[in-house]
Amino acid sequence: MRARIVSWFAGGVLFGTAGLRILTSRDARNLYAHCTAAVLRMKDDVVATATAVQEGAQDIYADAKEINARRAAECAVVEDAAKA
Repeated sequence: MRARIVSWFAGGVLFGTAGLRILTSRDARNLYAHCTAAVLRMKDDVVATATAVQEGAQDIYADAKEINARRAAECAVVEDAAKA
């Protein structure tokens, strides 16, 4: 039982050491750089899309305010006509 625990521990240390070398290798670093570059490109696309949506929403909001202002003016005219 004790030998099994020691062998599992030694295997874990060996696997951890090999894993650390793999994760810090030149190929892994190149992979990390490519993944990070892809994420940055995606971020730029998301920001551009969000900006376009925000500009569209601002235009809709301005149109809605204008419609409400015209409607309020029309209601005021109707109310004035009804009082007269």
